[in-house]
Amino acid sequence: MTPPAKSAPSRRGRPVGFDRAAVLDRAMRLFWAKGFAATSMNDLIAAMGIASPSIYAAFGSKASLYEAALEHYVSLHEDLVLGAMQRPTARETIEALLRNAVTVFSHTDFPSGCMVEQTAADSADMSAELVARVGDMRTANNENFSTRLRKGVEDGDVSEGVDIDAVASFYATVHKGLSLSARGGTGTSELNSVIDSAMAAWPVLTRP
Repeated sequence: MTPPAKSAPSRRGRPVGFDRAAVLDRAMRLFWAKGFAATSMNDLIAAMGIASPSIYAAFGSKASLYEAALEHYVSLHEDLVLGAMQRPTARETIEALLRNAVTVFSHTDFPSGCMVEQTAADSADMSAELVARVGDMRTANNENFSTRLRKGVEDGDVSEGVDIDAVASFYATVHKGLSLSARGGTGTSELNSVIDSAMAAWPVLTRP
């Protein structure tokens, strides 16, 4: 193993360094809890523990910081999504995506709900570019359902002739509802009971 390189001696006038990942995580939690519009620069300075010039130097703008925070949020849960997508059948994958969502939305170490989905309420305060980027993230969430259903048709565990878009839209809507309910304080048990009902509809929804 190559030993870590020694840090260069600090020079007079050089800004104090900080852990970018750590401050980004703090920004993510704040944006997740308050939303884009309600989070001020003063809020960010207090939460991140660095001055505004350092924030602008590292991230460029509040919007760019928010986008980076969203990407950090997505990366934290990427393994859960990938694991669910690799389940043997489409039904198992759909259920795993929803159960994992409840785990994330109700995790006591994080704010409640889905950070990506809650951005819809803030779109009026975002630039067109940021709205488009957030829209892409929400679309990617929804496409996980349709992608796995199509693979189910290929694998033979979903019948040909099933309206893939309609079924995917149903479960994507359940996913959004779980986020809103968790945000409103609904407990894990009740959220999972919603999933039980949604999965009970699987035989009817996937009937060709």
